[in-house]
Amino acid sequence: MADLIVGIQWGDEGKGKIVDVLAKDYDYIVRYQGGHNAGHTIVVGDTKYALHLIPSGIITPNCLNIIGNGVVIEPSALIEEMRQFGGEQALLGRLFISDRAHIILPFHQKVDSSLESTNAIGTTKKGIGPCYTDKIARIGLRACDVRNFPAQRQAITARLSERVQSLIESGVLDSSVEELVQASLESLESAHKILSPFITDTTALLWEAQEQGKKILLEGAQGSMLDIDHGTYPFVTSSTTIAAGSCAGSGLAPRDITSVLGIMKAYCTRVGHGPFPTEDCGEYGRILRDKGVEFGTTTGRERRCGSFDALAARYACKLNGCDKIALMKLDVLDGFETIAVCVAYQYQGRKIEYVPSDLENATPMYEILPGWAGEMSKGVKSYDALPENAKAYIARLEELVGVKIALISTGAERSEIIYR
Repeated sequence: MADLIVGIQWGDEGKGKIVDVLAKDYDYIVRYQGGHNAGHTIVVGDTKYALHLIPSGIITPNCLNIIGNGVVIEPSALIEEMRQFGGEQALLGRLFISDRAHIILPFHQKVDSSLESTNAIGTTKKGIGPCYTDKIARIGLRACDVRNFPAQRQAITARLSERVQSLIESGVLDSSVEELVQASLESLESAHKILSPFITDTTALLWEAQEQGKKILLEGAQGSMLDIDHGTYPFVTSSTTIAAGSCAGSGLAPRDITSVLGIMKAYCTRVGHGPFPTEDCGEYGRILRDKGVEFGTTTGRERRCGSFDALAARYACKLNGCDKIALMKLDVLDGFETIAVCVAYQYQGRKIEYVPSDLENATPMYEILPGWAGEMSKGVKSYDALPENAKAYIARLEELVGVKIALISTGAERSEIIYR
């Protein structure tokens, strides 16, 4: 059986910290979608780890970590990330890569940059979307091709040449075929030498773990509001970020999922373009950004910040079937006299309490709650020790979202967390 952790806003909710905190209770941590455009930051004492592809359980010594088939992998990015933990020798036997995971190549990144320059949606230009495009078009390369690269080099070269030529002829790329194919071959050769020992049938590995009664925790990358089907399309990521994607991206069956923990901030943030009804472009948003250190783990971009959106959170909890919630960064709201929460939208001349498909045309309607200025939630480790208004805020969010808030983060450290 497996438990699932999923972000229920626009990403950057703090999933990495929660996985790190819970990892000691699990045998396997599985990343099931996304690429190195996502980032999880984990703080352990004075050390800060930035994870992009490696599952967050890597900090826990006895935990085994799987990069599932639903992930797209840029080899050099993964190899660089592995160096944080001593490189390939130190991670053998602790990190496993699905042989069905697709590979991002240099021309994917060039395509991403080209498309973003003509039709910006706020991507990180890391080749994620174009790689998923090739996957769906059934012309992509997978980790099994990396493992078998020397034997398949000639066939792979022909496939790459055909794909790159078509991109150049369509006007998406303006480089030479030879240049881009050579760069891709070099990437694959390097990946073969370093990553081959980690590539295996991770679905079979997970099935075996289940038979042995091992505990499995699945973690997503981006948030639910960036889901390719249910998010703020087209300003979304290119994979299924909600709970349903965990099965497709790992090989587990829906009946194997026993619980779903949704992760949400006590306010909202978003990176990149796209609808964000509660965004505050004034002083409140600036304070949230500065106090919350709201800068992207992957790109360093400033995150757009604003008030908590209860409608979006409730919508995402329904999509994911959340059993409970972890509320992150409550301490960022310390010092405010009042706190606004979006409880409805003004939409097409009427009040609604659901998330429309064209969210850009919805205007937030707020309920103003009392803050706890003069008191602190920062570092508090007991629910009873929280300021009364902080507890009232939590209770109101539970009521609006419809799911129990079972964990509350009051700081960046592992220990700064409340269990209810």
